[in-house]
Amino acid sequence: MPIDGQEAKPITINGTSPGPLIRLKEGQDAVLRVTNLLDESTSIHWHGLILPPEMDGVPGVSFAGIAPGETFTYRFPVRQNGTYWYHSHSGLQEQLGHAGPLIIDAAEREPIRYDREHVLLLTDWTFEEPMSVFRNLKTMEGYYNFQERTIADFFADVRQNGFAQTAEMRSMWAKMRMSSRDIADVTGSTYTYLLNGHSPEENWNALFKPGERVRLRVINGSAMSYFDVRIPGLKMTVVAADGQPVQPVPVDEFRIGVAETYDVVVAPEDDQAYTIFAESMDRSGYARATLAPREGMQAEIPTRRQIADRGMEAMGAHGMGGMGGMDHSGMSNMQGMDNANMEEMDHSSMSNMGGMDHSSMEGMDHSGMGGMASEQRKTRENGMLAAGEVQPGSRYGQAGIGIDPNERRVLVYRDLKSFTPWPDRREPGRELELHLTGNMERYIWSFDGKKFSEVTGPIHFEKDERLRLILINDTMMEHPIHLHGMWMELENGQGELIPRKHTLNVKPGERVSALITADAEGSWAFHCHLLYHMDAGMFRVVQVS
Repeated sequence: MPIDGQEAKPITINGTSPGPLIRLKEGQDAVLRVTNLLDESTSIHWHGLILPPEMDGVPGVSFAGIAPGETFTYRFPVRQNGTYWYHSHSGLQEQLGHAGPLIIDAAEREPIRYDREHVLLLTDWTFEEPMSVFRNLKTMEGYYNFQERTIADFFADVRQNGFAQTAEMRSMWAKMRMSSRDIADVTGSTYTYLLNGHSPEENWNALFKPGERVRLRVINGSAMSYFDVRIPGLKMTVVAADGQPVQPVPVDEFRIGVAETYDVVVAPEDDQAYTIFAESMDRSGYARATLAPREGMQAEIPTRRQIADRGMEAMGAHGMGGMGGMDHSGMSNMQGMDNANMEEMDHSSMSNMGGMDHSSMEGMDHSGMGGMASEQRKTRENGMLAAGEVQPGSRYGQAGIGIDPNERRVLVYRDLKSFTPWPDRREPGRELELHLTGNMERYIWSFDGKKFSEVTGPIHFEKDERLRLILINDTMMEHPIHLHGMWMELENGQGELIPRKHTLNVKPGERVSALITADAEGSWAFHCHLLYHMDAGMFRVVQVS
């Protein structure tokens, strides 16, 4: 099928890529039959849905996968409503277009008022083979970054900050063998950014009648790309995050991390076209659509902004204090590079996890598990962090790098406020702290310094316990962290009305905390949703028993 005017070979679902919109109804039982016509195993994960673990669709964790020629029937009760999506959890198939939108209509009237809706699925497509992309990332840090700093940038920095500070910053980045413009691992140098499968040149039209309230369900189904979304000339009102209603927040722009969803309502009054502009976080490209009263109309496309510079302030890690987990050792020596994780990702074949029987884990004593040692060292006997321990700060009030809040009103995590309190009001019985770690030049990503193939067992949640999960990002990159099977209640300062999310964006050098009620017995995936980060080792299994 053609993508951006070129012949492409994506993985299609019912003949299309992205796959068709699946629409379910809250309170009903879903039955979805998936027949695999590929010559390799596949799967479908229903992202953000609360369902039985064997229906979650993660090979090697909750089921065996769908072999070539086989049909697997997903059956589960639909217990929620909102905007979600589905995608493969096998190898790097997601990068090949194996994804689609999923909408669940509410059983009762929603608090959101609108006249019509459109679903907007953002993706990133490359004509390279996904494994070639992964090999390139393993071969050279910054392989796809064509926006490095120049000598002209150096002199501009000297004029602004003075020679001493500029030289110090340049020296720091050189020692780390990194660039302050390492915003995205994979960029528009290979990616074409798509909206509902359409490139910017192809456009996609969303119709409206002047005076209508239009609900836009925005899904970031990309493999590696964050987007900054705006509609010049229209104010947006955020009404849902990750499928969950939130109290209305008027904004001009919002950043959507990989795997997140946001619902916004717009109310265009004039008989004119508007550009829906989704700019990649590193400014290397964009996706776009046109909101218009008639087919074929277009509006002016904004000029792309300049790439931002991370600097120490943007990292939130002054003096590198928050970068302790970043392994830069041996970066100059690329011989003997570990390529063990470059095989297609099937979690059943990962080191020490093959054929693992989780059925007998109830009551299991996990205190001796090597993979748990780093978590245990950070907690007292009651599981709480030691008092006075120095921690990086949360930056829920910051939109992120490259966005100037003085130019326009930008959504931040602190804005998100649920309509109703979560039923479980218990205080957490313990805290679990995990560090997001990595080696940039060898392209290894991990939790607590261990990639998935190096851990010997799962993270254990006690059935029905209430705990606080603390994520500390010791790396230079944003990480969208996704927990399967359970909600994470983001502790963003909204008291009893903190929002529920299935995916949490953690900025460089940031500390993010969330409350979890471990009410879903079974084995669940927990990982960074940047596809190549997950495949490089930033993946764990959570066992609830």
